Amino acid sequence: MTAVNPDVATASASAPPAEASAVSGEASSAPRAQRRPTPPRRREPSARKTPTLRFERALVAGGARLVAGMDEVGRGALAGPVSVGVVVVDAATRTAPKGVADSKLLTPAAREALVPHLRRWPVAWAVGHAGPAEIDAHGIIAALRLAGWRALAQVRRVCGDVDAVLLDGSHDWLSRGQADLFEAAGLDAATAPEVEPAVRTMVKADLQCASVAAASVLAKVERDLLLTNLARQYPAYAWDQNKGYSAPAHIQALRVHGTTPQHRRSWNLRALAGDAVAPDRVAERFADAVTESLDVRVGVPATTDLGG
Repeated sequence: MTAVNPDVATASASAPPAEASAVSGEASSAPRAQRRPTPPRRREPSARKTPTLRFERALVAGGARLVAGMDEVGRGALAGPVSVGVVVVDAATRTAPKGVADSKLLTPAAREALVPHLRRWPVAWAVGHAGPAEIDAHGIIAALRLAGWRALAQVRRVCGDVDAVLLDGSHDWLSRGQADLFEAAGLDAATAPEVEPAVRTMVKADLQCASVAAASVLAKVERDLLLTNLARQYPAYAWDQNKGYSAPAHIQALRVHGTTPQHRRSWNLRALAGDAVAPDRVAERFADAVTESLDVRVGVPATTDLGG
């Protein structure tokens, strides 16, 4: 559905045609000034289009029983996990809840208001995380893959293996590139599927595919909450405001206080902070307790509570 700007619509409807400007009856003998032709009014483009299940249903029509929309958040952050949301739909899934959109287009309040509806809507949903230590050990692409497979492993417990994944972006970071990736990262056979689903990448899928948009909202809200909670332990970095990204307050805190166990230390944070990062001053004892909370969140649209 295309939104119409009411101000533009009203102006267009109320503007009289040029030919109607002359008063009927006796014509005035006074010469009229030459009038420039009025250019046609241009309607302002719609703020956004509502994502649909068009592409998901096409995959179902092509033989896929379960289709998972997938999106990541936190890829470019300096601290905290990278998080991947998954939302599974099938042939019986109805239109997405009103208001669903790419998480970047929504206010925090709008995202949080959508969460209860998005958790009830699909066949299953989950959010997987890969922590800073895993990003440092394996790289950001492998960490994205770990988080994605962790989320898929959780929805598998609810609905079985998915047949196809709609992945936002142009790069397939989900499929295994090396046979030993999972073994190197310490993942067991329960996490790595024997048969991988077909992956379809799509640029701006979060703007077009309802399942991907829903996954982006769930992942964003989940990760934001994690960073808000971590900010209580590390208040100097203002993670409750910047969510681990390179905001000025975060950079200044790196200069003054150094890194924490929640920072991605393999990244060149010293250069980002003007080569003035202080030695680490935060106790490492927080790392294990916090990292344990960054594993996975999962949900199903039913009365059973699986931690979602």
